Amino acid sequence: MKGPSKSILSTFNFGGQTVCYILNHPSETVGMTVFPTALQDRFTLDGRWMADSLVQLKLIGDGYAASYSQGLVMHGSESTFQLRYIRQTVEESEEETTVQTVLQSPRITAVHALRFRKGTPYLTVQTCLENTSGTEQKLEYVTSFNVCGLSPIGEEERMADLNFYRLTSRWSGEGKLLKQSMLDLHMEPSWSRHGANALRYGQIGSMPVRGFFPWGVVEDEKEGWCLGAQLYYPGSWQMEVYNKDDRIAFAGGLADREFGHFLKTLHPGEVLTAPKAVLAAAMGGVDEVSWCMTQAQEEALKDLPETEKDLPVIFNEYCTTWGEPTEENLRRVTEAVRGHGFRYLVIDAGWYAPKTGPWYNRQGDWVPSSDRFPSGLKKTAQAIRDAGMIPGLWMEFELAGHESEAYHDKEELFLRRDGLPLEDGGNRFWDMKKPETVQYLDERVIGTLRDNGFGYLKVDYNGNYGIGPDGEESFGEELRKSVLASQDYFRRIREKIPGIVIENCASGGHRLEPSMMGVCSMASFSDAHECVEIPVIAANVHRAILPRQSQIWAVLHASDSDRRLYYSMVNGFLGRLCVSGDVYDLSKHQWELLDQGIAFYRLCAPVIRSGRSMRYGREDQDYNHLKGWQGVVREGVGDAGDLCMAVVHRFACEENTFSVPLPCGSWEIVGSYGEKETQVHLDHQMLSVCTEGDFSAAVILLRRLK
Repeated sequence: MKGPSKSILSTFNFGGQTVCYILNHPSETVGMTVFPTALQDRFTLDGRWMADSLVQLKLIGDGYAASYSQGLVMHGSESTFQLRYIRQTVEESEEETTVQTVLQSPRITAVHALRFRKGTPYLTVQTCLENTSGTEQKLEYVTSFNVCGLSPIGEEERMADLNFYRLTSRWSGEGKLLKQSMLDLHMEPSWSRHGANALRYGQIGSMPVRGFFPWGVVEDEKEGWCLGAQLYYPGSWQMEVYNKDDRIAFAGGLADREFGHFLKTLHPGEVLTAPKAVLAAAMGGVDEVSWCMTQAQEEALKDLPETEKDLPVIFNEYCTTWGEPTEENLRRVTEAVRGHGFRYLVIDAGWYAPKTGPWYNRQGDWVPSSDRFPSGLKKTAQAIRDAGMIPGLWMEFELAGHESEAYHDKEELFLRRDGLPLEDGGNRFWDMKKPETVQYLDERVIGTLRDNGFGYLKVDYNGNYGIGPDGEESFGEELRKSVLASQDYFRRIREKIPGIVIENCASGGHRLEPSMMGVCSMASFSDAHECVEIPVIAANVHRAILPRQSQIWAVLHASDSDRRLYYSMVNGFLGRLCVSGDVYDLSKHQWELLDQGIAFYRLCAPVIRSGRSMRYGREDQDYNHLKGWQGVVREGVGDAGDLCMAVVHRFACEENTFSVPLPCGSWEIVGSYGEKETQVHLDHQMLSVCTEGDFSAAVILLRRLK
């Protein structure tokens, strides 16, 4: 089928992925498509489609997109169609190749940079806009990435073969996979290829993983491959599936003016850099392309504290004292967990609050409570160190609660909207851009940590400032500046207290996005503390963050049966094991089971740190009524390439035997952790696990035979 005129500008093969730049004629606009190199000989430009510009933007004064798009999507505006191809350069080093494509309109120069690090399965993309007009320009939309021509295999329109995946998120239910066909999304083109079809989704505010993760995957189910994208940004973001003709475009970046109240004034010569995005194209399904994308997050972990290298086990006392830590009960906890293999003992919320009244509205002053710690917080921290552990402390330093003195005394240092301090649930948000705020936090946050000898900081965040605060330009632009200033303070803490371990927590998992993970050592995967859906949520987030950074609760009680204790402990093997609960009431037998679990976790740590996960069993679950089973098989890579781990959970299920396929090769069982009644059988490439009852679990470690 003859389509609009277009030609190949350039083609690159990067790590099993082909990147093809396409030039439209006569407009000289440029698009980019990405697909697995294994399909390159079947790629075609034929068909009824145009290359959609690899940079999408909208300036005030230019026309909005046609085809009834306004209010639906800003994709395809006049500003975009004015961008003309200027040049493309390629820079190569021993480690990296960068392809830089320059586009220009009468008012804007756009530089699209695609980078490939040799030996990796992903690509990074970043877009910079420079005002080259000589006069002020107002920007209301810009993408970080836009991949067009999906799927570029075959001439005909193939919407029936394509699916779209998103990771949905809610409090204590992070990362549930949503699969929809392009036909369900009504993405098939109209009879005349007129009228735009679009799905715009994202998040508004300072909790970037609320509603959706900044993540999406287009699947060509017929041809068996996926294209995935993940944004690195802690504020308001959006992604778009867009179509006018026979091919899909998939884009993402800052939330635009319509969706995220974004309007940015670019002065002559000023440059705006959109958030980084990671792209990956791979043969296989969602798990395979997700692994490719998450490998990009390894780069930020090169400077992790030395104490983090072997994935040590954490004890957090929150589900022991439930916000009521004191000198006395911390002494009991410390003695109870001493010598059991924990490296960190974290004092959670409430250490600054008086003994009467809740802890959750008093954050902001960060003065240790003399009621709770009459001998001083430093003495308790030192007792933890004397017991062979690193003391940790909970803070929520970006907020101040309405019962704190700071809330009333520092009003000039808080973000404002409509001229008033911006509040959420009785909390006010510090303006992290102000030097006076940084000076105050240096004294109260960094000073408290350093003066009392803490080596671990748990940063919580239980508020969201929505569309954004007041500013000179727009709510969305002021939000962008504010969330980036918050991240700068995380970096400042690491600079001022070398070697400190920082945990990223936001009502559990509301900040599980890559740029936040890059300034922290690990994150709380969820606020799911004791519920049976923990392993489902823990497996979900494998697709968005590295398991080595995903801290998972294992809350234990003296009333737990062996089966329940094993179930809770096995959950932790899906990431970083964090124990809590009634540890000073556990029996000797229960401590033996716990000690066995921690010892086995150490054996499994290499494959948790470096591996790829494949998930089996049902995913369309009612989290309140789990049925069936789940198996996560994690194959080691790199130094852990001879190991494999299977984590199997049985929910409410009539079956008692579950089988999961193993990676290619011959395997032997190294060991397992679970009820003694659990039976494990290995038959070539299939591992079978037989359990005795509902809500039981086991983890099996295997070694590849040479």
